[in-house]
Amino acid sequence: MSLLKIIQSFTDDHLMNAKGSRRESFGQFSYFGKNLAMASIPFGLAAFANKAFAADIAPTPNTPVGALQLALTLEYLEAEFYELGLQSGVIPTGGRDEKVFMQISKHESDHVDFLVAGLGANAVAKPTFDFTVGGAFDPFNATGIGNAAAYQQFLILAQAFEDTGVRAYKGQAGNLISQPDLLTAALQIHSVEARHASEVRRLRGLKGWIIGNERGAGMPDATQPVYNGEENTIQGGFNVATVNNGSLGPAIPASAATESYDEPLNTQQSVNIANLFIV
Repeated sequence: MSLLKIIQSFTDDHLMNAKGSRRESFGQFSYFGKNLAMASIPFGLAAFANKAFAADIAPTPNTPVGALQLALTLEYLEAEFYELGLQSGVIPTGGRDEKVFMQISKHESDHVDFLVAGLGANAVAKPTFDFTVGGAFDPFNATGIGNAAAYQQFLILAQAFEDTGVRAYKGQAGNLISQPDLLTAALQIHSVEARHASEVRRLRGLKGWIIGNERGAGMPDATQPVYNGEENTIQGGFNVATVNNGSLGPAIPASAATESYDEPLNTQQSVNIANLFIV
């Protein structure tokens, strides 16, 4: 089975419940993982599950294993967040929003299973998450702020998580380039995360893509690192904001130039964002 077929089994609604197909996929991915000689590569991110990891432990292994460990940790975070959100009843029931998050939740859970199976013994343990960030948020209405207010916080965090995931997967492409099959797998998950991000942003009344480093109204300052650098207009050494459409119209504005490109997050930036929610 090709990697394209493997990943399709996690993103195609018709195959979402095809347990046998997923088991076959896990076996195939595990086979590729074994070819990496994973056991001989330092984990690098093994301490990622501990929020208080020592500063001298560099969470930047720059290896396929490290890239997949980071991806798994982010998938753990998203999968638990959506599961708790659906269980809490904070998401309006019976409407489009609930259907969207039910489907996203299935995708994230499948991504976790896929990466755990592929990494095998090198899979990092699931961290303990605090989605309140020490009481700053209440996305599941645990303290009685009301479902409407809690749901807005849920949407804010969902946007931040999905936008982080898109940029984080992109940032790991260079660490996977030596393993084309694994890079293909990661990029196929990346495109699904991008669709999640676009849909969540639209649920908040925003464009489906990021303009500059704009986060949308109500986003707390703690989410700013998710968007730092997105205002970049230099692509391939060329300032795309200076492009002139000639006879087609005026020069492309900087806002359009920035939303035409997504910028990556490196490993350390991704770790710093995720650590805000790890106990």
